[in-house]
Amino acid sequence: MLETADLLCSAVAVSAAVSRLAHEISAALAGSFPLVLCVMRGAVIFAGQLLPQLKFPLEFDYLDVRRYGDTTRGGEIEWRVMPGTAVAGRTVLVLDDILDQGKTLSAVREKLLAAGASRVYYAVLTEKDTGGAKPVRADFVGLRLPDRYVFGCGMDVGGAWRNLPEIYALKEENC
Repeated sequence: MLETADLLCSAVAVSAAVSRLAHEISAALAGSFPLVLCVMRGAVIFAGQLLPQLKFPLEFDYLDVRRYGDTTRGGEIEWRVMPGTAVAGRTVLVLDDILDQGKTLSAVREKLLAAGASRVYYAVLTEKDTGGAKPVRADFVGLRLPDRYVFGCGMDVGGAWRNLPEIYALKEENC
């Protein structure tokens, strides 16, 4: 699969985008002692690269919610783990690998606000240009991608290739 995929973003481009995001997030959230939530599993690589570059105190936790499972088509939202840290009254920064149609992040926002979060920010490594309206927008976006099935940098294809430092897209016939 990798041999026939198209390289969209090099490891250098990904690293530069993460560094830019760290500066933007630091400027916006320094002094707020936010709760940073990593959306598992996809955002773990993004979080691992971003967190050491944030120059302010924060609290870290995660949540596990998914729509894709091991397929290339989004399905129903499956809540696996909610954050163990209370969000009530907190500024929350949600880290995710990709903003695609926005259904997952919209559901996350609703849950966090219902749990009492005072403000919810989103930082995504990538945002896909789907050409349509989305129910949520990211406050911080690293890279913009075409509307193709992508993998690498935390995003998987069939459960594999999250570990790649670059971002690739499947050939259209493989989707």
